[in-house]
Amino acid sequence: MKIETNLPAFAVNCENLASAKAGAEAVECSDDFFADKSRLLSDSEPEFYKGWFDDHGQYMDGWESRRLRTTGHDWCLVRLAKPGRIVGFDINTAHFTGNYPPGASIDGSSSEDVPSESDWQELLTPISLSGDRQHFFESQSHDKPIQWVRLNIYPDGGVARLKVYGETDDGQSGDRNEVQPENELSALRLGGRVVTYSNAHYGNPEFILTPGRGRNMGDGWETARRRVPGNEWIIIRLGRMGILEGLEIDTAHFKGNFPSGCTLQSALSPNLQDEALVAQAMFWDEVLDYKELSADSIHSFDLKQSGPASHVKLNIYPDGGVSRVRIFGKVV
Repeated sequence: MKIETNLPAFAVNCENLASAKAGAEAVECSDDFFADKSRLLSDSEPEFYKGWFDDHGQYMDGWESRRLRTTGHDWCLVRLAKPGRIVGFDINTAHFTGNYPPGASIDGSSSEDVPSESDWQELLTPISLSGDRQHFFESQSHDKPIQWVRLNIYPDGGVARLKVYGETDDGQSGDRNEVQPENELSALRLGGRVVTYSNAHYGNPEFILTPGRGRNMGDGWETARRRVPGNEWIIIRLGRMGILEGLEIDTAHFKGNFPSGCTLQSALSPNLQDEALVAQAMFWDEVLDYKELSADSIHSFDLKQSGPASHVKLNIYPDGGVSRVRIFGKVV
């Protein structure tokens, strides 16, 4: 698959409102005979399972409809994790080569309930797609926060992932089943996000900011075994700048592969480009001295008094897995 390395600004700075982990749901579709619609919103990278066949043929990691033999087109209706101002889209056809749709469009609606046809407005005019690659498109402007999107594909085929990038209202929760505390500065619903990391061989780093506890070891961030001196790290952009007060680290399900310890650094660099953060982070203030971690446990630590922060860097020693990370404090 062609992986885009020069990501548009919205894919770096905005939240994916179509994240299944954050609460988004593929509610309905015209057809998903070959691959279930729920896979379209998965937060994991799409994979190809060579030789894995089910009753509907080759297993595909995404949403795939059957071949249309009539006029019309297929579609998938998605309720976003929370309403927001949509900025852009990522339509990913990874591993769909002879079965991708040649075209697509996206509609949006601010309706509370399942939208009627009159509730929709066009956010992305019909565009061309290629097989086995990411496609980034900017959204058309709109007045009200969007709660629903409808992905239309022409005429049929398969899409591995759909990401909908946007900016949200602070009063909306990204997980309809669990509300993150107001003082959780790293919360997804406030715009917290993972900027970069040293290694992520297993799991998905983005999961560490999601509400609730991890379901298994795949529901978190885990590095490869480190065979050279040093340690692993991850940098998080806080959803709101604030005075840091506490850190919570959950090693749920990590029993033989949890880090032996951790430290935390912070900085106020709201306007610094992501690529410059790694070098700058070497000089950030340490707000948590080395603390030991244990297996399959929630750890809570008080942080040193410091000035306002926009970013934190969690260092783990020497490697291992973490299920959740939460930064608490006062918004400034």
